[in-house]
Amino acid sequence: MATTNDLKNGMVLDMDNGLWQVLEFQHVKPGKGPAFVRTKLKNVTSGKIIDKTFNAGTKVETATVDRSDYQYLYNDGTDFIFMDEKTYEQVHVSPEAMGDAARFLLENGRVMIAQHDGQVLYVELPASVVLEITHTEPGLQGDRSTGGTKPATLETGAEIQVPLFLETGTKVKVDTRDGSYLGRVN
Repeated sequence: MATTNDLKNGMVLDMDNGLWQVLEFQHVKPGKGPAFVRTKLKNVTSGKIIDKTFNAGTKVETATVDRSDYQYLYNDGTDFIFMDEKTYEQVHVSPEAMGDAARFLLENGRVMIAQHDGQVLYVELPASVVLEITHTEPGLQGDRSTGGTKPATLETGAEIQVPLFLETGTKVKVDTRDGSYLGRVN
């Protein structure tokens, strides 16, 4: 048990017959009336996001979530197979639990997997990854970084928007949260 004053981003709450991860929280002290905590919660299994307001100091049930570092091995056709780097134990993760993270996952890539009672809740990639562009239209003379963007296919198969001057074979840094181009890597 914890109170709403103890909330932190990433904490998982056990409420309303489900597990909810805290995405954002804000303590509000209005000039008139009691203080309260405004939160944005994400259902860990369905991905549904809700806004919920708690009175300050309200007790909330927290779920014990084990977070460990894993290495991605391969995809067996249905599940993604990961290996615990300490125990060498393998974990099968369903495509539903992987979510959007699969777009930027390379073999031997490092991830953090959160589990509750042996069930995989979600997979968290590093904030950014370096990937190679496998296909994009060739750049034209005069294309500059301040111009527009064009689609590019990465080595994982994901497609992102990149500046016009980038060419096939260039390594780029990509934000794994929203799939945005962050820069070129030499």
